[in-house]
Amino acid sequence: MNYKKCPVQCQAILQDFDQILIFGAGFDSRALRFKNETNQVKIFELDVIVTQQSKINQYQRRNLKIPENLTFISIDFDKDSLAEKLDESGFQKGLKSLFILEGLIMYLQPESVGFTFRTIQNYLGKGSWVVFDSVHDSVLQHEKKRYGEDGIVETVSKAGERWNFGLNQDQIVRFLNEYGMDLKDQKNSKDLEKDYFTSFNGQTVGCVNGTHFLVTAECR
Repeated sequence: MNYKKCPVQCQAILQDFDQILIFGAGFDSRALRFKNETNQVKIFELDVIVTQQSKINQYQRRNLKIPENLTFISIDFDKDSLAEKLDESGFQKGLKSLFILEGLIMYLQPESVGFTFRTIQNYLGKGSWVVFDSVHDSVLQHEKKRYGEDGIVETVSKAGERWNFGLNQDQIVRFLNEYGMDLKDQKNSKDLEKDYFTSFNGQTVGCVNGTHFLVTAECR
């Protein structure tokens, strides 16, 4: 596999991280798919207990062995202490770590986002990465100026959820600096279309929902 072509999260294999923490992991299968490449890396998955149990049931149903280096941590992000959960699970402070927060922070209350990133800051080791996606703040304001906005907002609403937190792309550097991080990479929907949905002749073959953008930050 050409890992340099992978999304930045997969490049942890090249970066020699000591531990990986996946927030709101859901049915993420990277611990299983990359088990041979990451068997020396401790992987922790955070999510609500009902989702984790459903995932474990699927492992069993499909006769899949849960990787020995994978630890499940059940949590309610708006109620439980993240630090306590991490300490109880054996996640260590100060190691070179990869933190992945995909499809998460937009569902949290702003104070929960701040608390989560302050906690991450306390556990960061030098060279650690934090990868997360955010919705544009304009989406929360219902400005309806981004591709796919109406459809995805309706889908989220029908699922009984709502988005509570967003950022403007020009706020990212200040946001990261507040938590001791520097911007490493940032991609909006057009960047992703160029990287992953452009044919060899330069034609765009797919459109990416414009409501989100991706951020990769590095600990100083």
